[in-house]
Amino acid sequence: MDLSNFTTLNNLAAAFGGESMANRKYLFFANVARQLGFSDLAKLFKETADQETEHAFAHFELLHPELVVKDAASLTDEQKREIVSRCLSLAIEGETYEYTTMYPEFAAAAQSDRDKRAAAEFLKQAQESGEHADIFRTAAHRFGLLKFIENYHADRYTEALEVLNGGQAVTRVAGEDPQNQKWICRQCSMIYDPVMGDPDSGIAPGTPFAAIPDDWSCPICGATKKTFKPLEEKVAA
Repeated sequence: MDLSNFTTLNNLAAAFGGESMANRKYLFFANVARQLGFSDLAKLFKETADQETEHAFAHFELLHPELVVKDAASLTDEQKREIVSRCLSLAIEGETYEYTTMYPEFAAAAQSDRDKRAAAEFLKQAQESGEHADIFRTAAHRFGLLKFIENYHADRYTEALEVLNGGQAVTRVAGEDPQNQKWICRQCSMIYDPVMGDPDSGIAPGTPFAAIPDDWSCPICGATKKTFKPLEEKVAA
């Protein structure tokens, strides 16, 4: 397919985004329906989500024909590495964009909305003002945290790509100083840094992980404190 047509390329990207969003939305709906006891509806949402995934895959194959694998057995090891290498490169590109541009901009916008435009709404509808403030604070906090998560993901993808291309695996170890040791959520990769703490959850900067109350939960996914493990970081050369 000729992707030199800019309009077609943009439309394919938009279609892929729309189908991907529909997949996650319907999976969310399926979870809601399942919790409420509507098993038939949950099944319908799940089946439709799977179909949306197929649509998204079809669009993505047109966007990236170099990743389409028709007969894996016929590919050489070098060709296989090239395809996987391309996948990792695209993953690095996406994660890097998220932590360097997307999430920082979202966080800044959320902070701005809370302080300015939302203020007018607060005056008009006092009943909703508290809810709006909480939503904006949560959004800003999560976007700020997600920036570091995407940075971590991009680093891991970069390491995997280097190893795939014949490089040496990076040595990672957990810090030994409890005052500075970072911890990572095994469920969503949220990183707790004692230096920063978690002020929005009442955890002051400088609080070591061990000193956090046991009822504290991950501000991203809600996982319990027990879900976290010491973060293994790169050893300086």
